[in-house]
Amino acid sequence: MQAANLMLLVIAFIVVAYGLGYARSRSLAMPLGGIRHLKSLPFYYGARAALWCGIPALVVLGLWAAFQGKVIQTLVVGSLPPEMIPASPGEASLLLSKISNVASGALPSNFVEAPIAEAADRLQALREQSRLYMSILVVAVAVLAGFLGWIRIRPRLNARSQVETTLKWIFFSCAALAILTTLGIIFSVAFETVRFFHKISFLEFFFGTQWSPQTALRADQVAAEGAFGMVPLFTGTLLISAIAMLVAVPVGLLSAIYLSEYANKKVRGIVKPLLEMLAGIPTVVYGFFAALTVAPFISNLADSIGIDASSQSALAAGGVMGIMIIPFVSSLSDDVINAVPQTLRDGSLALGATQSETMKKVIFPAALPGIMGGVLLACSRAIGETMIVVMAAGLAANLTANPLDSVTTVTVQIVTLLTGDQEFDSAKTLAAFALGAMLFLATLVLNIVALKIVRKYREQYD
Repeated sequence: MQAANLMLLVIAFIVVAYGLGYARSRSLAMPLGGIRHLKSLPFYYGARAALWCGIPALVVLGLWAAFQGKVIQTLVVGSLPPEMIPASPGEASLLLSKISNVASGALPSNFVEAPIAEAADRLQALREQSRLYMSILVVAVAVLAGFLGWIRIRPRLNARSQVETTLKWIFFSCAALAILTTLGIIFSVAFETVRFFHKISFLEFFFGTQWSPQTALRADQVAAEGAFGMVPLFTGTLLISAIAMLVAVPVGLLSAIYLSEYANKKVRGIVKPLLEMLAGIPTVVYGFFAALTVAPFISNLADSIGIDASSQSALAAGGVMGIMIIPFVSSLSDDVINAVPQTLRDGSLALGATQSETMKKVIFPAALPGIMGGVLLACSRAIGETMIVVMAAGLAANLTANPLDSVTTVTVQIVTLLTGDQEFDSAKTLAAFALGAMLFLATLVLNIVALKIVRKYREQYD
């Protein structure tokens, strides 16, 4: 049984355990004169039985799902002939990927060596056995634990205290898991980044002006050892993001001001949902629009006035990206402006200020911290966008500030470097982690600056 189907089965057991625990508590209370003689309400007895049933089964399911892949891979690799056992983790990753492709049918078995085909069959058999054993074990644990929780129900049992304590630890575990996941991401990226800098010079990466991570086939080719200068990538990222923000911030902010302060309810009820629909359009659709409509239009317009323009340009990608993130600025700014107390508006108007003066001198400064938050979210969205850049701006790492030239961004290169079967021992693959670390640091600095700006203006209105 698949893990997803097994999860649904465990949830069904949890529901049944709750119902049985609830019914048992009420049946035990009847001879005593009703549920008022129970230590807790029947709901808590049912919840206790459900927790007894669900927690052990879900823990077993999670642990099995987490470790079965590694165990199966170890068994499969260990069964290979000695001469085919990989010597490094990178070779092991490529070999396991090849075996998995054969097992899934993506790669015909007659195209690979006989030991690889046998390993693929063994992998498929081990996976089926693992699913069978996992299903049996999880169901047995759920039934046994649920029965123990049900049979231990007593009228004087303080089920409420046990349920609340258990839930408190569950909530704490979820919070700790989120923190540990964040730390795990940081440390994993940092570890791979350190490995990258063992292969590539720190100065070359930070100050190099050429980006060509692939290794050339001949020594006389340009960048025979690869060129890993990040300056063109960050320049392209900043250029496209700046163009997007120049489109999104004015349009989104002015739209929010109009909808919140000037538009009547009918117009607001029509325009606001239409603006927010832009956020629901898939980015690949924006990419098609940028590549097939906006980019040719900009190129033809530039040619008509005698300006050289690439068929894929930063202006096309940034302009369409700006349209895409308008709802982030507009919706958040509208909510923040509406949250400004009405007493501030009334006081300003009572002193003789016009509606425009009230907006500029009272409402906008009071809403500025929230507006900055919306702009920051839109900026992060622009920096992290990939699909539009790939389709409208290209993959060329050009060091230029001309918006009519083809450029690329950090996120696009990360995706390009990690696409397909990769060996995580080469500088080319490790460069993706170094780029990710620098992008993380840049976003962190942006957040710190924005928080300082927000705190500075918020102090005037506390």
